[in-house]
Amino acid sequence: MYRAPVEEIAFTLKHVAGLKQALDAGRFGELGEDLVDAILVEAGRFASDEVAPLNKAGDETGAVLADGAVTMPPGWRDLYRRWAEGGWNALSAPEEGGGQGLPMMLGAAALEMWNSGSMAFAIGPTLTMGAVEAIEKHASPELKATYLEKLVSGEWMGTMNLTEPQAGSDLNALRTRAEPAGDGTYRIFGQKIFITYGEHDFTDNIVHLVLARLPDAPPGTRGISLFLVPKFLVDVDGSLGARNDVFCASIEHKLGIHASPTCTMVYGDGRFGEAPGAVGWLVGEENRGLACMFTMMNNARLAVGMQGVAVAEAAYQKALAYARERRQGRAPGAAGPEMSPIVGHPDVRRNLLTMKALTQAARAITYCCAHATDMARTGQGDEARHWQERANLLTPLAKAFPTDVGVEVASLGVQVHGGMGYVEETGAAVLYRDARIAPIYEGTNGIQAIDLVTRKLPQSGGEHVAGFIGELRADVEAVRASNRDGFGATAERLSAALDDLERATRFLQGALAEGDQATALAGATPYLRLFALAAGGAMMARGALSGADARQTGLVRFFAENLVDETAALCRRVVEGADSLAAAGALLETA
Repeated sequence: MYRAPVEEIAFTLKHVAGLKQALDAGRFGELGEDLVDAILVEAGRFASDEVAPLNKAGDETGAVLADGAVTMPPGWRDLYRRWAEGGWNALSAPEEGGGQGLPMMLGAAALEMWNSGSMAFAIGPTLTMGAVEAIEKHASPELKATYLEKLVSGEWMGTMNLTEPQAGSDLNALRTRAEPAGDGTYRIFGQKIFITYGEHDFTDNIVHLVLARLPDAPPGTRGISLFLVPKFLVDVDGSLGARNDVFCASIEHKLGIHASPTCTMVYGDGRFGEAPGAVGWLVGEENRGLACMFTMMNNARLAVGMQGVAVAEAAYQKALAYARERRQGRAPGAAGPEMSPIVGHPDVRRNLLTMKALTQAARAITYCCAHATDMARTGQGDEARHWQERANLLTPLAKAFPTDVGVEVASLGVQVHGGMGYVEETGAAVLYRDARIAPIYEGTNGIQAIDLVTRKLPQSGGEHVAGFIGELRADVEAVRASNRDGFGATAERLSAALDDLERATRFLQGALAEGDQATALAGATPYLRLFALAAGGAMMARGALSGADARQTGLVRFFAENLVDETAALCRRVVEGADSLAAAGALLETA
């Protein structure tokens, strides 16, 4: 059974991501370590004792649709009620709407624990948190007064409606339309697919944020607006009124996250109301909806990265427990004739330590991204701009690398279980199935790599990424200068990885400067993994050097001496792989 690794999470927040330094500087007002620790302990208890035990029932029963209504698995509605009453939905929400206004770092840590307990449960509230931020930043005072407080409290939940059957990652192809009604509202017509928690029985109302086009909108993404469309209209006194003309037509039967209802939503077919058309309100400015939606999407991408960390952590814990109990053969150096626990066999140990090290590297990157966001929000002027650029740079890394790691680590978890891992009984398979969606949604990892190379590397003329790599190198050089026992070849190996990162970065910046988009895009995906491995290793070294957790020295040494040398091969793919990719592509075009 999953137990939240509260001490390791607290260590990463404080000594890797920078929370302790920020607290000591009074960056978050009166928030101190004692309160941080208390919040983490209680979040860990809730995730371990209340969320995790219901994950198996959620996977086996799933969400069920009948007559347009979705029924959640047994016990889940009451679980959500207890979760919302505990104030967890409001943890990092704005105080304006009744939130606690705590740092995003704490929200990210809590998200890790909820998702380790049950990814299918935690993804629903994640979308609500994104809706809160979009409404808080872009909606009119009237919309805020009606919806914000109830979304912050969790009394209502929110969704994000982007994808359509003909428009997956390409939002240029959106067809959902919005027609002005003449009274300040709009009538929404269209269909959206893959809408997470588009229908459920957790809350009485569901607030949909929908991308649509106005009649005179310009083509492409420049002509997309954002609309708030509730399941039930809200009367002047705040009570629920008539049913809006929106409903769930179907839910998907998926590889994993079975208890998360993935809905096809239909707007404006006349099923509800006197005339067809779902009533909606404009959020932000006309034809500026994508900018509003990205407020949700950027934080949602970090949240999905936390899912990768979370599934990896749960898979590691399950595999380690099994390896300590399962006996097979005799491990090297074992005494006596009895079979040894498989944890004693070198290959199993390598798998388990690979799982542990990759999980910690991914955790470090995601928490550092959350820290950058917090610093940007609390800073001013050039300092705020610096930290915003840091958050921009880390966001594609924090979404893509941890979700790839989640799949990789969950797969290793199945391997450690052997044949029993392929059987549903052990629960290793469900983690592997759940993990597989995370590299796909909220912008595929390929799109994250493109974003990193084409939009984030050019920030401040390339100076920001150069400065960040310099900071990572300082962490590694501090390890070298420490002469502390136990680090082995950590400094040398991590320094070589940073050399690979610098070489690949310069190459891609040169390709972009020359207008060679094809070469830059060909190297984008290996570059993102290279960047994450080098950065994650340096961040782990920073934490180990703090001395706050003696176990981290051995872990970063294993990472540096066994895993990080992959950067050399990745660098070659970035610098030398474009021509062979283009040449071999002809194979894909022949019958």
